[in-house]
Amino acid sequence: MNSTNNHNKRILLVGCGKMGSALLNGWKSSNIKFECTVIDPQNIPEPSTISQNSEQPHAHKVRYVKSYKECTEYINKADIVLLAVKPQIMHKVCADLSPLISKTALILSIAAGQTISNFENSFGSNQPIVRAMPNTPAAIGKGITVAIENSQVTKEQKETATTLLSATGSLEWIKDENLLNAVTSLSGSGPAYIFYLIETLAIVGKEIGIPSDLANKLARQTVIGSAALADHENEISASTLRENVTSQKGTTQAALNILMNGELKNILKRTLEAAKKRSEEL
Repeated sequence: MNSTNNHNKRILLVGCGKMGSALLNGWKSSNIKFECTVIDPQNIPEPSTISQNSEQPHAHKVRYVKSYKECTEYINKADIVLLAVKPQIMHKVCADLSPLISKTALILSIAAGQTISNFENSFGSNQPIVRAMPNTPAAIGKGITVAIENSQVTKEQKETATTLLSATGSLEWIKDENLLNAVTSLSGSGPAYIFYLIETLAIVGKEIGIPSDLANKLARQTVIGSAALADHENEISASTLRENVTSQKGTTQAALNILMNGELKNILKRTLEAAKKRSEEL
């Protein structure tokens, strides 16, 4: 993470909601050396001054402020400006930041639906820009991010973006920006689908007679364990893993005869299409 002039990367994090804080927590848990100024009027911890890694005092430093006016001295010096605000207010945020940041700073956006051309319109066509779509498991280093850069991003800046984004899980770089709306619908929104699956399994478990606490634990741990097994056996396809659980004419087969009648696939297709459409609208 050290640049050619030998200083820790200076990050300006604009927005520290669920996704912004997930990334920040991921960096804190890694061995990345960085200095970060967080601007967010609503998500400021108490005390709101500076938090620092006490075990590694030079590893990272984070300061929290509520407005641009409180940190103008840091804005112009930022090497990376990470935009983690809602898409609906992104245009105003970019308009406010554009005259303040360095024209060589890397703009790194994690907002759904906001294209590279949108950011080039706000910051100029020569501004280095990376558009990325992470997901919330990034907070514990288990996320996956898909990213694409514009032509102004240098090799060093792409390496820096890779370090920041891969510190929170897996990272895939793509060439076709049009894929990102579909990516958002699958992996960006995907954790919510999995959590709803846990929720629904627990509800149905209670309805068939399992005590509430046990149903909740069984539903949660079944999904956790299955995901861990899929990760451990990552060279085995999901369909093979499914088949390994399924005995011919057994209980699982009886359940799958209902689950695999095509309705679930159609529901998931409509689900992803709805999320993709919304990403395009944003």
